Amino acid sequence: MNKFFKYLATPEFRKQLIIAFAAIVILLFSVFLSLRYYTRHGEGLPVPNLKGLDIESAIKLLEADGFRYQIDSVFVMDKKPGLVLEQDPDPETNVKTNRIIYLTIVSSQTPDVSFPDIDHMTLVEVQAILANYGLKLGDTTYKADIARDAVLAYSYAGQPLRVGQKIPKGSKIDLVLGDGMGASEIEVPDLRGLTLSEARFSLKGSSLTLGDILYEGNVSDTANAIVISQTPSVQDSVIKVSIGTRINLVLSSQ
Repeated sequence: MNKFFKYLATPEFRKQLIIAFAAIVILLFSVFLSLRYYTRHGEGLPVPNLKGLDIESAIKLLEADGFRYQIDSVFVMDKKPGLVLEQDPDPETNVKTNRIIYLTIVSSQTPDVSFPDIDHMTLVEVQAILANYGLKLGDTTYKADIARDAVLAYSYAGQPLRVGQKIPKGSKIDLVLGDGMGASEIEVPDLRGLTLSEARFSLKGSSLTLGDILYEGNVSDTANAIVISQTPSVQDSVIKVSIGTRINLVLSSQ
């Protein structure tokens, strides 16, 4: 052991130590230079800003600078097909030539969606459902119906739709809605042969009003008396009257 420590103090050891240290420094410096040369450190070109350009213009810029590219596409409603949405690396990033630049563009192919069930829903409900399916509200027309803004019919491009039918995403759906007023005129029901309670129920279902009630002959049981005539009367032809019109009845116990 003493000999080892004595050797460490000799000029020969110090000489070998200096040589080893110098060799390590030279080796590290050589590796650094090699890596610098291999990676061409500090060399490169800034990536052009391609966002918002059409894909043809973007490709021309990339090829002019010696970049390669890879394209992915997504559907975005109301965006022009072929428009560059995203790029990687970001604009002005310094990269080497021949680097792959990844682009995301607006797809030219519109995906289909299944038409939802919107029967008899309100306009507010339908607007939310259409938006969730990526569909738009088109023209709205109103039809006589007691339910205000209730969906009575729907169509796309002039053709009726059925639930589950495949249509392009972003399509405009035309709606027929109830006006909340119902028909301005309604057919007079034939009440002859009905009891008073039955006639009253029929008039209510037709949005008509029970008018004067007259009895013909000796009527002791009014509950079982039947309608023998009415005004307005019902003939062979259909008679229409305004909603709420009073219908007068004559009943008899025959």
